Amino acid sequence: MRTKFLLFIGSAALLVAATAVVSIRPGEASHRVTEPPFVQAVRAATAEYSDVEAAKTAGYALLHGCVSGQDGGAMGIHFANSALVGDGVLDPAQPEALLYEVHNGSYQLNAVEYVVLADAWDASHQGPPVLMGQLFNYVGSPNRYGLPAFYELHVWAWKTNPNGTFADWNPTVSCDEYTADDSMPMSHH
Repeated sequence: MRTKFLLFIGSAALLVAATAVVSIRPGEASHRVTEPPFVQAVRAATAEYSDVEAAKTAGYALLHGCVSGQDGGAMGIHFANSALVGDGVLDPAQPEALLYEVHNGSYQLNAVEYVVLADAWDASHQGPPVLMGQLFNYVGSPNRYGLPAFYELHVWAWKTNPNGTFADWNPTVSCDEYTADDSMPMSHH
């Protein structure tokens, strides 16, 4: 009887260990050990961009102000690479936009956004884009971003989104600390 009880406790401990979480960086939300391959690919491709200056050097530029949701939450501050947005190609290793949030005067990378202009995509494809199994959202024109119609997909690889890894809006993201002054000193992690 005692052996069966110990086996049960051992199995329960293994189950707990299998669902354990690891921290990505101090102060950041925890992530499961077994993440979707898409999230792993995004982290591998964008780790260097946790420093917003490295993102700027790689061709990403502030697209517009901080984007808050109409019903709560936000996407954050978009730094987009216009060459990637306009190329009509989707590559998990090269997201078109990086999404940041300001905390204590420092930009923190939270997510990426894959974007392809609808006309460029539709010219050579039968249906909307799907990347690593995830179907893109369509945003018509005119839109609040001033862009032509486009397809987009967010991947919250660096900050947990209670609405889901691929949801547009994150209720834990805020634009409260962002100012329109892009000359704000940017701390490095």
